[in-house]
Amino acid sequence: MNESVVLDKVIKTHGLVRAVDHVSLSIQSGEFFSILGPSGSGKSTILRLIAGLDRPDQGDIVIQQRVVTLDPPHKRPVNMVFQHYALFPHLSVFENVAFGLHMKGERQANIQTAVSHMLALVRLQGKEKRLPGQLSGGEQQRVALARALVNRPVVLLLDEPLAALDQQLRQEMQGELKRLQREVKATFICVTHQQDEALMLSDRIAVMQGGKVLQVGTPQEIYDRPVSSTVAQFIGLSNVLSGTIASCESGWCRVEHDVLASVKVTCSPHDSLQGAVTVMVRPERIHVSSDLSPNGYDNRLQAIVHQVAFSGNEVVYHVRLRDEAIWMARVPIAEAQARPLAVGQPVYVQWRAQEGMVLPAHPAPC
Repeated sequence: MNESVVLDKVIKTHGLVRAVDHVSLSIQSGEFFSILGPSGSGKSTILRLIAGLDRPDQGDIVIQQRVVTLDPPHKRPVNMVFQHYALFPHLSVFENVAFGLHMKGERQANIQTAVSHMLALVRLQGKEKRLPGQLSGGEQQRVALARALVNRPVVLLLDEPLAALDQQLRQEMQGELKRLQREVKATFICVTHQQDEALMLSDRIAVMQGGKVLQVGTPQEIYDRPVSSTVAQFIGLSNVLSGTIASCESGWCRVEHDVLASVKVTCSPHDSLQGAVTVMVRPERIHVSSDLSPNGYDNRLQAIVHQVAFSGNEVVYHVRLRDEAIWMARVPIAEAQARPLAVGQPVYVQWRAQEGMVLPAHPAPC
């Protein structure tokens, strides 16, 4: 697969703040690539650098094997969709989508064909004459996407594209975005701070913090094999246990805790873990019951049910361990109804060794 966008040791400083710090990325043609991070992590700055709206202080930006570091935005084969769609309120849907083609001097017949095709692609047929103010938030988003894609960019940049939508509409538009990306076969680069959005949409994800890329990988790699506790906590909730490595052999580590029972966790043969570590277990991988389960769980901790919360298709249990730490377990509704637990009830928290992660307590700086 060919590289569509490459960032090579890019640095960008705003005043005294290094917004992007020696970032190198390689994004493949036709890939849906998300840049995920908290506010101020540098993700939107990277999007602006690719678009040509900012210039890096150091490093190069390459699009389709051509260095574009100093090229202005209009000479780059990219288009951008902003969080606030920036539609022209006095122009119809058709005129908004056609605007870029008119600016390029395209023939009217070509404009008619291209815009009609794009409106069909985003499922807005029959709404060509409406003004943006007459559309729902999701429809306005689709107009913005159509306007960006009608110029057939090699790369589409998306800056928090679904942030202005309510949760249900966001979920619907996630499916629409993925469908559009497959149909137009362009490279999509999406900036977001929504973990579920990045996991749902992306072929690969870059997790950023403090201007640095902490990890690049597939959604499953990022979720199941984070390189640090920072990545693990940012990409989803985790229960955390701090301890010390007691032994490691044959892909297994035994971690001791001052108060709780020792726990067994799988680890890579390439990991050189020693001393203080952090064990993390996702809430959906925890089994909570009032008795010891015979189903082959490697780890079990005693706890007391602290809180019970109904959450639609699951029940969320908050349990207090003997060291006073609060852990969370997400239990499917059918299982929770079959074996209900009450606040104050003694329980066992159980999980298999391969369902936990062990990471250095103090990872080396990136």
